[in-house]
Amino acid sequence: MRPLVEKHPGLSGFHALIEGIDAFASRLLLIQQAEKTLDLQYYIWHDDLTGKVLYDRLLDAADRGVRVRLLLDDLDTAGKEDMLHLIDAHPNIEIRVFNPFANRNRRALDVLGDTHRINHRMHNKSLTADNQATVFGGRNIGDEYFDATEEVGFSDLDVLAIGPVVPEVSEEFDLYWNSPQVYPLSAFKAEETVDDARVRAFRQQSDAFVKTARSSSYADAVRALMAAERPGMATLDYSWGKWKLVYDQPGKVGSREVKKETHMAPAVKEGMDQTESELIIVSPYFVPGSWFTEYLKGLTQKGVAVRIMTNSLAANDVPVVHAGYMRYREDLVRGGVELYEYKPKQGNSGGKKKDPTGWSGSSRASLHGKYFGFDRRDVFVGSFNLDARSVDLNTEMGVYFESPQYAKVLSEGFGQRAMTKGYRVILNDNGDLEWVTLENGREVRIDHEPETGFWERFSTGFLSIFVPESQL
Repeated sequence: MRPLVEKHPGLSGFHALIEGIDAFASRLLLIQQAEKTLDLQYYIWHDDLTGKVLYDRLLDAADRGVRVRLLLDDLDTAGKEDMLHLIDAHPNIEIRVFNPFANRNRRALDVLGDTHRINHRMHNKSLTADNQATVFGGRNIGDEYFDATEEVGFSDLDVLAIGPVVPEVSEEFDLYWNSPQVYPLSAFKAEETVDDARVRAFRQQSDAFVKTARSSSYADAVRALMAAERPGMATLDYSWGKWKLVYDQPGKVGSREVKKETHMAPAVKEGMDQTESELIIVSPYFVPGSWFTEYLKGLTQKGVAVRIMTNSLAANDVPVVHAGYMRYREDLVRGGVELYEYKPKQGNSGGKKKDPTGWSGSSRASLHGKYFGFDRRDVFVGSFNLDARSVDLNTEMGVYFESPQYAKVLSEGFGQRAMTKGYRVILNDNGDLEWVTLENGREVRIDHEPETGFWERFSTGFLSIFVPESQL
């Protein structure tokens, strides 16, 4: 990797991971090729096919002498602590948790009695190997993020990066790892004694699971992809440019106001302030609030084309967020913003998409990627949603990077596919909201939330009357 980086002094290389199976294969390869260190920071890590396989590969890396540090948000450890303690027992693996619950087995007590603290979560996502390569973006660890499920899959985006940006991500990780908000998992007593016999049994179960998983259709697709396109990270096509890593301070959990010193939201706005011609926003959870709605309308008045893709009600996995967002649709559209809502079924047939490897993915989709494009020149990719939770409550991270290559692809792709992948929200001649899309090349207009039933529309509309945006 070093010779490639040395050919581009002062720049970092970025490679977009658009397909879920590609994102999984890249993480797998980074873990398998690691020689010294692996640092992983995640909000969610499911105990499913992809989650179990990656845990097993971390254990294998630790067996080789790789030092593994795993930082998880404590919200997602419920019901998994026994397993995590067994993994943490490996001498080369340490697991720590962010903002832990004091009542391990009765977490609802903390939700009720320590609400302000517990409401702040670590939403950051990164995997860094040997301080040489890192993956960051919107994906957690789980089958729905890697297109390994035949049910609902998330459309998402990660970036594999090399060069000087990697040590900066490592510094961010160290800051969190050593922060007062983080505790070693070993500080909390396991429900069952962790002894050599239980650890051996767990390893045998894990290895047996991976052996079985290797015969799955998904594993065949991953192998085909890695053989064809992943002989090594140095062979990938990278976009080289300047960058800026931005992230919240871990101490944000104790803050009661948004400040530059602790919050990354002001840095996100600074990037938008510099936009001159086009701002593209892709955010699955989009609750702009009154102030940001006026801000976006102000950009359009300055001649900036503002184009937004977020989830439709049918595609949103958190309907209460849609209840907060729907308050601002009419104002945004009236103010000149191009607003699109993602379809729950992708493709004209509405059936499963076919991966080049032969793998058939999920039949339904939900938007989960969080990325912005600026003037066909720069891109931002990270964990940050444009909602109050990302601004004020959860910690986040992301990278601005210079890439006319990816920024152009994002802009042109948005223009070409927004009307087929989503519904454009407009105001008809009567001033009512209408959803317009293209199906098999034919324009279709709908006068209500597409692909939803009456009760879903009614209940979400009712929630929109009183749902507190500060919690969305």
